Amino acid sequence: MSGRLAASARALLPNLVLAAGSVIVSLVLLEAGFRLLGGALESEPATRRLFDVPWTTLLDCYPSNPRGYFDIDLRRPESRARYRRLGPRRFDAIVPRNPWAVESRFNALRFRDDPLGPKPKGVKRVMVLGDSFTEGQGVKQDDIAVRVLGRLIEARAPGRAEVRSAARRAMDFPELFGIFQEIEPFEPDLVVYALVLNDAVQPPAFRARRTYVDDWILDRANEPDLNEPSPRPLSHAFAFFEGRIDAWRLSRETTQWYLDIWSDANPGWRRTQELIVEMDRRLRQRGGRLLVATWPLLVGLEGRYPFATVHETIRRFCASRGIPHRDLLPVLQGRPSASLWVHPIDRHPNEIAHRLAAEALVPDVLALLGP
Repeated sequence: MSGRLAASARALLPNLVLAAGSVIVSLVLLEAGFRLLGGALESEPATRRLFDVPWTTLLDCYPSNPRGYFDIDLRRPESRARYRRLGPRRFDAIVPRNPWAVESRFNALRFRDDPLGPKPKGVKRVMVLGDSFTEGQGVKQDDIAVRVLGRLIEARAPGRAEVRSAARRAMDFPELFGIFQEIEPFEPDLVVYALVLNDAVQPPAFRARRTYVDDWILDRANEPDLNEPSPRPLSHAFAFFEGRIDAWRLSRETTQWYLDIWSDANPGWRRTQELIVEMDRRLRQRGGRLLVATWPLLVGLEGRYPFATVHETIRRFCASRGIPHRDLLPVLQGRPSASLWVHPIDRHPNEIAHRLAAEALVPDVLALLGP
């Protein structure tokens, strides 16, 4: 019996060696293929930022221009002469890999708008409160929803109202309430709070979970303000498959994080409700109004949008407090999500999404402004 087993093992050995050799050759060929494709399979570095110290001018810089929308090429001599002053060393570090840019100009309140002053006599003032979605990261100044809404309102009701920005990137509650307090002296007749699904108050323990999730907006593996991209992997094939596994895990965990932030799983949700109600109370007290407009995250719009229940939670909350609400999900749903992104590495709404949002808000704004 032992002789037959030994003979069988000897007969099987060449097949095992051949199989192992085939696997090794396949892996080598796969790795070679990944290396030949190179940049086509590597994820692009995240957007970078160039800005001056007073925060009057900012450039969002991108590695490519797939839609042909970006018209600032920092490699051109005229662009270099104009923008290198923002930070010479940073400029030289960023431009080789992120040469395409969009410019933002800010007023003294760090809003992407002209200077704010006293409200013109006989004109109602609409102020749009929000974060980078509403500020328009990656979107030209004239294409942001605030500007488009202003033009549409002027076309429908000439001289009736002005629409001004009160958006500041990277702001959540309670910071958004702080911005609301900043704009109160400018006497808004209507504040449109453009809500994004990461805006709710996040106590430290809940916020800590963000280190384990993506945010469906920016590439968190390559933070925007780093000078250098992530190091190249030793094995492109291994990195590819590892990336697919990580993407699946992050997708599941990120979806749950966004579902939790607007529920009792987040102790900050109750405080968020209180702050929104307080904004509404203060505005009504002096004859103004609040309109909550909910931006969707630009994922899954083609099919089963994963955060529909969150939108419904926000709608029910506003209805229970008598706060006017406009959900922007129906306006964007059904379109390819990527067609509304600023860039493949930046899922902020692009100029198309801003225009659609502005068009959807016109009837609500006119109705709430009154005669």
